[in-house]
Amino acid sequence: MLKNSKIIWNKARKIIPGGNGLLSKRPERFLPNGWPIYFSKSKGVFIWDLNNKKYTDMSIMGIGTSVLGYNNSYINNYVKKNIDLGINTTLNCIEEFKLAKELLRIDKFADQVKFARGGGEAMSLAVRIARSKTKKSKVLFCGYHGWHDWYLAANLKNINHLNNHLLKKLKPLGVPKELKNSAIPFNPNDINKLIKLTRKNDVAAIVVEPSRFSYLDEKFVKKLNQLCINKKIILIIDEITSGWRECLGGVYKKIGLKPSIVVYGKALGNGYAISALIGKKKIMDIAQDTFISSTAWTERVGFSAALAVIKYHKKHKVFDHNIKMGKIIRNGIIKIAKKNNIKISVNEIDTIVSFNFLYDKKNEYLNTLFTELMLKKNFLASNLIYVSYFHTESVIKKYLINVDKVFFEISESLKNDKKILRSKIRSYNYKRN
Repeated sequence: MLKNSKIIWNKARKIIPGGNGLLSKRPERFLPNGWPIYFSKSKGVFIWDLNNKKYTDMSIMGIGTSVLGYNNSYINNYVKKNIDLGINTTLNCIEEFKLAKELLRIDKFADQVKFARGGGEAMSLAVRIARSKTKKSKVLFCGYHGWHDWYLAANLKNINHLNNHLLKKLKPLGVPKELKNSAIPFNPNDINKLIKLTRKNDVAAIVVEPSRFSYLDEKFVKKLNQLCINKKIILIIDEITSGWRECLGGVYKKIGLKPSIVVYGKALGNGYAISALIGKKKIMDIAQDTFISSTAWTERVGFSAALAVIKYHKKHKVFDHNIKMGKIIRNGIIKIAKKNNIKISVNEIDTIVSFNFLYDKKNEYLNTLFTELMLKKNFLASNLIYVSYFHTESVIKKYLINVDKVFFEISESLKNDKKILRSKIRSYNYKRN
């Protein structure tokens, strides 16, 4: 079936630029010559390919969307029930109001909510609102925040500006040159650089991710909060990746950030398209003065999914489970690597577990080899795992047994300086010919 999948993929690339709509799902980012590419069905943490071959997903779980597992029956049934009542009409659906009220109960600092469907567009809304409110243009950021012009403008001044945040040497093709110097990056926890960048009173917003592979430093958080208060800068917290994994809502609450706006996406809908901006009324209300509107933002499905997701979280101890399972995965990988004399580093986030080989120029080769060898054992695996509620102890036990076997093979190949990878090495380039 892999051969057939590759044939379909090659045909798809001729009629869809890049083959699909999401860079992170392209096979060259995992295993260029062996990744299954297409799925026929899914359930929990299991995915079946077009040939009905079953895999266990110990990787990115729908690019981090499926905290509650694939094809969750509770979410689906709630959504289907509302679909049968109609999706989009001349009148508004009540679920938009219900979801707004629910989110404001969770994010008590906020007064108003705006909805979108994708994370990137929600971030663009947040930046537009910040610029509208402050009547300033400059945005300072650290982390990955989407594909829109405001963000890619960082590379207009320096082609390397996004190297540590997105992709290396990403060309800002199509981004108006007039946006040069409007978006400026800084490294996480670098408060001195941030203070220097804010010395001129022309900053509309500072945008941060509270965590991805590590948390923002406590001292940095305190100084960032105070800096935004003193300079009257709008603080936008991007919780698209981190939100709804460790607690109801965002990680910002756990590390002490004091936001003006919080942005959610991904796990808020558990695979259904929904994103949200939650903020203070004195800032959010400016959305009525700048034109922000879209037909798709008022359809019923996304709101229904998010309401069901929140109910599911409240009914089940999802966060406790996912943190516990993440710790088992992290500790297991560390123990197995030590047993097999493999040098790795492991991140500190329990709900998004990642590890990196420490062999300099061999790292990407080893990452690809790990994926290839695990795939032979019917695991979709990489060095990044988004933990879900259906990653049970039995699933993880089986995974770690196979990681041990694969690490042994990798250790032997390193010891004998023997290359055993059959695929091409994975690539994180934006475009491949």
